[in-house]
Amino acid sequence: MRLVWTLVALGSVVACSSTTGGGSAPATPVDGGAGGVDAGADAGPAGGEDTTVETFAKAHIYFTGSDNKRTVDTVASFPATGAYASIVLHLSLECPSGKCDAWDRFGTLGVVTQKGDKPEADTVVEVARFMTPYGVGGKWDYDVTDLRPLLSGALTLRAHIDTWVGPGSQYGNGWALSASFEMKGGVPDRLPLAVAPVWTMRQGVYGDPKKPLRASFAEQTVALPEGATAASLRTFVTGHGQGNLANCAEFCSRKHTLTVGATPHVQTVWRTDCATTAVPGQKGTYTLSRAGWCPGADVKPWTLDVTPDLGGARSVKVAYDVEAYENSCRPDAATCTGCSLGTACAYDGGNHTEPYYAVSTVLVAFR
Repeated sequence: MRLVWTLVALGSVVACSSTTGGGSAPATPVDGGAGGVDAGADAGPAGGEDTTVETFAKAHIYFTGSDNKRTVDTVASFPATGAYASIVLHLSLECPSGKCDAWDRFGTLGVVTQKGDKPEADTVVEVARFMTPYGVGGKWDYDVTDLRPLLSGALTLRAHIDTWVGPGSQYGNGWALSASFEMKGGVPDRLPLAVAPVWTMRQGVYGDPKKPLRASFAEQTVALPEGATAASLRTFVTGHGQGNLANCAEFCSRKHTLTVGATPHVQTVWRTDCATTAVPGQKGTYTLSRAGWCPGADVKPWTLDVTPDLGGARSVKVAYDVEAYENSCRPDAATCTGCSLGTACAYDGGNHTEPYYAVSTVLVAFR
């Protein structure tokens, strides 16, 4: 499905139009109205008051056979007016009853921008991504200043950790998550006017001809609001799955491409700094390089200034792809070969798991 999202100026209506059927839609874009940012040509924004917005406070995230608390929500109130020169998200994990989950897990925090008929159908715009450490706590800081149009007014925030342990498990009691937003009043160098989801967080299978990436990441067209003079993309990309050909996607280095208009932007998604950036004191293989992440570390967003690609246009197309690869170690392969960990071809949920990339992207328009 190709969707056209239209971001409009302060005080107007946000609209979208669909050009084809099928697929899932990204979230409704958020303009600067809620944040009190004036998109007029002459009016200047007023700096807001310094404040700290407390959100999650040691929220217990866990899973047992009868109780699934891997996803938790909270309601928080952000300043509805004022500009902020700096917004820093402080996120931390502690060990419930002194016993953290023993394994590294995928974690994410976002804003629920639209409710569906069930939680899985809700639209969530990702603000931060992290990977839990092996069995110990950790804490990270994220610069989210550019997301001010999203972080405004009364919001529902959602945290998720892909844990499979909880109270009573020999492998830990899960995680206790805390998060707060430290906001410093003032006008940033580039004033964000709107945040538009290009792709809300989703997974795309890598290396299976029957499951092409384009099925998960259809090209999107995003229109800029009135008053916008610059734009950037903010993308999280992490690779997962092991035991496959070349040990993809977690343990293989690949080139990823964001094409903005006619301009391709290529980046190798690969972390080689895990030994020095991850939470110390872990067990496990946390020092090994991985596809865009390290156990016990924050995931760094791929931030891309796309202003030169706009060429004065009021809308831009965005596409995503990864260098060509076919996983020959899969259940339906004509000839199964290349299983890097010596497993059978069937995915077993452990040493052999299907390779995929987890991706989310927003476009931020600036004054």
